[in-house]
Amino acid sequence: MGPETSDDAGVYRLGNLALVQTVDFFTPIVDDPYLFGQIAAANALSDIYAMGARPLTVLNLVAFPLAQAASGVLEQVLLGGAEKVAEAGAVILGGHTIEDDEPKYGLAVTGVTDPDRVLTNATARPGDALILTKPLGTGIIATAAKAGLASEVAVLAMHETMRALNKPAAEVMARHPVNACTDITGFGFLGHLSEMTAASHLGAVVFAGQIPALPTVAELIAMGMVPAGAYHNREFYACRLAEDSLTPEELDLLFDPQTSGGLLISLPEEAAESLLHDLQGAGVAAAWVGRMADHPGKKIQVRR
Repeated sequence: MGPETSDDAGVYRLGNLALVQTVDFFTPIVDDPYLFGQIAAANALSDIYAMGARPLTVLNLVAFPLAQAASGVLEQVLLGGAEKVAEAGAVILGGHTIEDDEPKYGLAVTGVTDPDRVLTNATARPGDALILTKPLGTGIIATAAKAGLASEVAVLAMHETMRALNKPAAEVMARHPVNACTDITGFGFLGHLSEMTAASHLGAVVFAGQIPALPTVAELIAMGMVPAGAYHNREFYACRLAEDSLTPEELDLLFDPQTSGGLLISLPEEAAESLLHDLQGAGVAAAWVGRMADHPGKKIQVRR
């Protein structure tokens, strides 16, 4: 499996084993270097979980200004990442560092799974329920925080969801008849759902009122604290949306670019309540947010 369907990772079969590989790194999105390391690692590991695999080995990817090498900042970034790798049950084999004026950090991750249990974004079926495992709004809160307008409660909630691994959700998901999965990151909820619908040759219905959001996000949207990435996402994926009565402001949350977002799981409707029960029992704030549908034009309908 390569890049044909814009899936979360590549897959290479080795006999009775599927090798799953991904890479992700970015610039700091928080001031605390240890927290940044945690978030960057959790974000990279998420692609492995979205494919129904378990992470096995990790390589660190680092760009850092040489003039700050003795500051202890890079050490804290790597310690934060190492903590999340250990929590995932994977091991760090090494990595590569280059000098750069702007710090960057992330991981190249290799995971494994049974070839018959690989999950993709291309195998959703009509009538499937759509389950989301993390609330939205990290991009909006981060934008407000940069302007000094985000509350402490909102910022702390953003930090907690971004550094949380999708491991518990993936472990629960493995016990249920899931048809397709992806994770929600930079393209926002509607962007990644658009990729799933396109790859599966289906449309979808989204229940906007059931989408979970982080604290104060609605108020921040009303204040105009919407990142540029949300507007880019809307412009690019607007062609996938059916005409509806939602205002642009109501769609801002659904296009908000996420960092280390949750899993979007597609499974038969009759299995959805059981999955939700088990996810919530594992401490995952999951919600039933829509369904896959074989609409004319394969569009996404967003309903209040």
